[in-house]
Amino acid sequence: MKHLNLTKMVAVALIAAAAMLAFYAWALSRHPNQPPAVVKAPVAPSTFPVVIAAHVLPAGAAIASDDLRVVMLPVRPSGAFADVSLVARRVPLTDIGANVPVLEAQLSSGFAEQVAPGERAVAIHVDEASSVGERVRPGNFVDVFLTLKRDGMSAGPHAEVAQSQTRLLLSRVRVLAFGTTAAGAGNPSQFGVSAHTAVLAVPTAEVDRLALADSAGHLLLALRNPRDDEAISPTGAGAGQGTLRASTMLGVGQTPSAQAAAGVSLSELSRESAFAPVPARGHAVHAVHATRTYAGTGIEVIRGGQAQTLGN
Repeated sequence: MKHLNLTKMVAVALIAAAAMLAFYAWALSRHPNQPPAVVKAPVAPSTFPVVIAAHVLPAGAAIASDDLRVVMLPVRPSGAFADVSLVARRVPLTDIGANVPVLEAQLSSGFAEQVAPGERAVAIHVDEASSVGERVRPGNFVDVFLTLKRDGMSAGPHAEVAQSQTRLLLSRVRVLAFGTTAAGAGNPSQFGVSAHTAVLAVPTAEVDRLALADSAGHLLLALRNPRDDEAISPTGAGAGQGTLRASTMLGVGQTPSAQAAAGVSLSELSRESAFAPVPARGHAVHAVHATRTYAGTGIEVIRGGQAQTLGN
């Protein structure tokens, strides 16, 4: 009997303990533990370096480094610069006020920036034959040859063009654009349209000569290697009389460009062809020297160590 009572007492105690645990769990669910509050450190506001004008920058005048300064602003305007070197020597299109950010849209850019000081951009007429089969590309260097045909409407020494002739007009000229394509704008051939103009960077002193040559004669562009620096002076091989500069006797030591600048006439070229010696069997022709002059004094032929001058 005592054993039964003891068992009942243990059961009641266990039930009471279970009830207390259940009540404690319910109380915890009613009041969950709150995480400790996190204190965030204050964040400094972001600033950006921006180039501004130190004073009023007039339109059309190149900007110097002293005309600019860099300030820290909370925002970076669209088109603003962070480095003075990116703005120096650029030219404003309009006046820029003092303490105002300098923006890309306010500065000259594009095609005009490719023309170096002392040069002018000049467009000339070209076709497939005169532009190396339209293989000329912006950024290439070319030689410009001029061909003039005899003035058939005039006769005598007073004719502007007494004889058909060709010579080198300008050497190592940079191509700025070909057709509708400028430097960095793609390949002209991808459009499938023949180019009718080429824009060249020409020294200012040569613009009038190039313009006259383009209107009165036929221009041909000869493509050259960009690493080839051999060229004639901007004023040519030497001043002479007539529409083209006359050449003197071409001697040893003259550069190929100087010889090309001297030019050749059609009558002279035909004489060179007419008097070109044909080696006879058993007789060697050692050398043939032609004097390339527009007036022409003849052709000197050397055979077997003896010189003979053939007259006109």
